Formats: sequence, C-alpha cells, structure tokens
Amino acid sequence: MTIKKRLFEIFGPILFAAVLMFAVFLSPFWIKFNYVNPRVQRNAAASLSPLVLKGQLIKRSALENHYVPFFGSSEWSRFDPFHPSVLAAKYHRSYRPFLLGARGSQSLTQFFVMQSINHQMRNKKAIFFISPQWFVPMGEDPNAFAYYYSPLQATSWIQSETGSKMDRYAAYRLLQMPSGNSDNIISSALARIAAGLKPTSSQMFYINYRHQVLLNEDQIYSRFRIPANNAVTISKDAKQLPRTDNNQRLDRLAGQIGKRQTNSNRFLINNQFWNRRLKHHVKKLKGFQSQMSFLKSPEYGDFQLVLNQFAKDHTNVLFVIPPVNRRWQAYTGLSAKMLAQFDKKITYQLRSQGFNHIDDLSRDGNIDYFMSDTIHPGWRGWLKMDQAIDPFLTKKVKTPHYVINKNFYSKKWQQTDTNFD
Repeated sequence: MTIKKRLFEIFGPILFAAVLMFAVFLSPFWIKFNYVNPRVQRNAAASLSPLVLKGQLIKRSALENHYVPFFGSSEWSRFDPFHPSVLAAKYHRSYRPFLLGARGSQSLTQFFVMQSINHQMRNKKAIFFISPQWFVPMGEDPNAFAYYYSPLQATSWIQSETGSKMDRYAAYRLLQMPSGNSDNIISSALARIAAGLKPTSSQMFYINYRHQVLLNEDQIYSRFRIPANNAVTISKDAKQLPRTDNNQRLDRLAGQIGKRQTNSNRFLINNQFWNRRLKHHVKKLKGFQSQMSFLKSPEYGDFQLVLNQFAKDHTNVLFVIPPVNRRWQAYTGLSAKMLAQFDKKITYQLRSQGFNHIDDLSRDGNIDYFMSDTIHPGWRGWLKMDQAIDPFLTKKVKTPHYVINKNFYSKKWQQTDTNFD
C-alpha cells in the first residue's frame, strides 16, 4: 500500500467530515426544518434560559402559536401560584406568556432580543416590565450584557440596519460593551454604522457568512437544550388555585399564602429570600441606599432603543412600572421623592411618544404581600398586574399612534433630573 493511500485512509474520513460539516453549517437548507414541538415551546416559554434568550427558532415558533413576549428581567423568575404564567395556564387564557429576561438583562439586551423576533412582533401585543433598578448611573452591567449577548441577533440587526438614529445609537452602545469588540470585523462594521456609514462589501460578506452559520447552529441544536423545571413548577403552582377565576377569592388566597411565607421578618419579605440573602447582615444595610438615584443613567437611551423598535414594528405594548417594598425602602433610606421623580420621568418618555398603555403600580409598595422581596412582585402584586394584563391581551384595545422623539437618545435627557413635562 502506498504512502498516499495510507494517508488518505487515515485523513480522508476526517477531511470528508469537515467538508460535510462546513456544508451543513453554511447551507440555507436547514431553514426549512423549523418545526418546534409544542412541548419544547412550553418549556422554553418558562425556562428563562440564556440559550432561549439568545436564540431565534424557538422564540419565533412560539410567538406564532399564541405565546406573547413578556420582556423584563429577574422578576419573571419569582414563580408562585399568582405568577402570570400560572394564571394563564390555570384559567386557559387565549395567550401564554413567553418570558424573555433574567437577572441582569436590561433594555440593551432586550433590544437585541427583539432583532430575532421582529416579524413576530409586527402588529402584535407585548408586555414590558420596567425595573427602576436598571436606571443606575452605569446602566447595564457589561458582564451581564456579555452573558446574554447573541452574535446571531447582532448580525440579524446589522443585515437590516438602515442608518437611522436608532441604528447609529445601537452601534455606539454595542461598541461600548466588550461583546461588541469581540470580533474585529463586526466591531469595524459597527464603527462605520455608528458614524452613519454602511459596512463595506467585504464586511457584509463576512457578516452574512457568520449569520448563516449561527442560524444553522440554532436550527440544529436549540430545541434539544431546553430545561423543563419551570414548566413543572407552573403546573404544581396551578393546582393551588381555585377552579374559577375570581378576583376576591384569589386575593384572599394570595393574602393567606403571602402571610405564611413572610412570617420570619417585619419587612414581609419571602422567608427563603430573607434567610438566604438578608437575615445575617441586615443591620449593615440600614440607610445604605440613601444616596441612590435612578434619575441619571444611560439606560434611558437604551430604553429609547426599545421604544423605537416597538414603534417600528407597530407593536402594541403594555408597560408595567412596579413599586419597591415600602418597608424595605424606608429602612434602607431609598428616597421616596426620587422614586416619584423616576416614575414621572419614565412616564413622560412613554406618553410623550404615544406609549399610553401603562400599568403604574409605583404607589403600591405598602400593600401587604404585594412584593415577594425587596423589589420583585409576588402574590397580590401579580394579581394587581393581572387586572391590567389579561384585558389588554384578551380584548380589543386602542391602536397606538407613536411619534418617536430622537432627543431621548441624548445625554442631556439621560442626565436630567428635573422638568419632565
């Protein structure tokens, strides 16, 4: 046997496999295999998995099948019998929440998440939870953004960008994150977009190539890596609810469960959260938030990206503004005046541009068992939200007329703490 023949027998299969794999990941043929099992959709909708957040196939498939995007962050992980996903499942609502967000995800992350589901949001409805804690001086944590960053979503956005103010600002913000500089060619394209220029033809060739590979990876692998834990939790929680959807009965039950699960502390904070996170160092936390402010932050510009995208997609959105646990707020010194100013500022940014569907709960932080911990809704808080969410999603509501104001991208707006009307 010749040396060439031996080498071919050794390396031939490896070379063939490499060529086959290359062809598989570059071929648009995989796009045709877009069926996602309903069980996978159900598990993904409640999973809060970064893999789901960063992917495309499962979200698109679910949103085309009666699921509604619920954008937010860590609040969606606070499951109890009154969580939006539990209520929708128990009472066979015409919609199912698809939870998009997890701890550390904020407006910039959500803007890029939208790039994978723009078609599915067009002329549809959505829920967006606004957390005041996002609006700190540094804005979104670069490490948290990196954890949820999706090159697939970034390349999708670059392929469709038009040089608008929204696109230029998005490129500028992405370049401020380490993730935006992780690929030299993409970062160079971002720099051109931020400057109002189109990416070069060679940059677009590479971006299209990367997008196809990432898209095929998502098509092949995404449906096989979805945890089912939260879907199981939802089923168990639903069994604690009465058969009929009755507000008074549900409120009584929420009070009973809330009282039982917060009986270890005077702040009415969930016992598990209290024992694990606060109990042993609570004395050190007295007054520690007295200088905290949510009035000056780049998050206002990132939030404008989200609003701009909703307007572009003609998405009808209900925005939820939550309160802070009033007992905890007083103990830590978080300014009530500042929170009222935050509410006024964010509401002005919404209403002045035509985003008038707002469930403002900012004054409800003193209601017993409204909050599950210091900043997240629970029990009665979920029920109060449901009084706005259910009719918004199940009944006909007024079609909004959006008028986007580019001034909300400015540093002047991000840093102002007065004159919101």
